[in-house]
Amino acid sequence: MDMESLMAQAAALQNKVADAQEQLAKTMIKGIADGGACIVDMTGKYDLLKITIRPDVLSQGADAVADIVMSAYMDAKRKADATIDRVMGEATAGMPMPN
Repeated sequence: MDMESLMAQAAALQNKVADAQEQLAKTMIKGIADGGACIVDMTGKYDLLKITIRPDVLSQGADAVADIVMSAYMDAKRKADATIDRVMGEATAGMPMPN
């Protein structure tokens, strides 16, 4: 493979990855805990946008609130991880990766 071809492939990959990252920034992810007692909204780049906590949860004390928020966050993070894997996999599909 000649250097010019290699550089063209690298530029194409860089553009695809940049487009994928832009797509992830616009992708909205919801993490839900305890049947909707807490909902965390974030982007596919892990930017936290909103946390919604059902009022009855607040009366359960700080530790319970912290646990439910953490559970909703972890649900959102798992979904974001899967989305990132899919989107970045599509962006780099077919491109030769260096060894």
